[in-house]
Amino acid sequence: GLLECCARCLVGAPFASLVATGLCFFGVALFCGCGHEALTGTEKLIETYFSKNYQDYEYLINVIHAFQYVIYGTASFFFLYGALLLAEGFYTTGAVRQIFGDYKTTICGKGLSATVTGGQKGRGSRGQHQAHSLERVCHCLGKWLGHPDKFVGITYALTIVWLLVFACSAVPVYIYFNTWTTCQSIASPSKTSASIGSLCADARMYGVLPWNAFPGKVCGSNLLSICKTAEFQMTFHLFIAAFVGAAATLVSLLTFMIAATYNFAVLKLMGRGTKF
Repeated sequence: GLLECCARCLVGAPFASLVATGLCFFGVALFCGCGHEALTGTEKLIETYFSKNYQDYEYLINVIHAFQYVIYGTASFFFLYGALLLAEGFYTTGAVRQIFGDYKTTICGKGLSATVTGGQKGRGSRGQHQAHSLERVCHCLGKWLGHPDKFVGITYALTIVWLLVFACSAVPVYIYFNTWTTCQSIASPSKTSASIGSLCADARMYGVLPWNAFPGKVCGSNLLSICKTAEFQMTFHLFIAAFVGAAATLVSLLTFMIAATYNFAVLKLMGRGTKF
């Protein structure tokens, strides 16, 4: 009945891929959404407080806009690739569990596993072919998804690239954290031996602005007033959220890679070859 069908579906579900897909979508959405708004906030802070000459931060604005377009592409790519990896997880997990006899496949599962087992194609009547049209569609889908070795390689390369993205997303968090720490020292002069006027946030030091930019830095009470603005606080927290999103995406890619590698290794050891 219905309960038995639901039970079979739950048993055959690739829970690791489901968790990784949800984590991937959540992480990418957090990284792209918060990163986009954080870059916009940084642009406003730079042009309002750190430089009065448009030529000083013109290159920075172009870079920010370029990164924002990259963010659009990243969100679209990960949405499609995450869905593809989830389909691959259903495919390979179903094949592995069918081998070990963990559950009975559905019509679609039988069509997908036909590419795994290398079973012979039926030669029934035309009516039988029409009755099993869904199975044939899933069989074609199985041929397309039947390359887990390639998915493992692509996901591995993508994980290496995203590891660099994760490291780069920590840079603005570090810059804003240093600025916030400097503001805390200005707000509590008794905790530091330096004079308040010498405590500054210099955007030129981080390569955000060229060295000839004026003023390029903000010091003392002026810097403290910037740190108290809602715009600075919001941008700082958005960069932290983007960093967390990048970390979540990295964990999801590692989970995808481990699950896909395990399924591929099992099917390989069971004599299925590299093409299923």
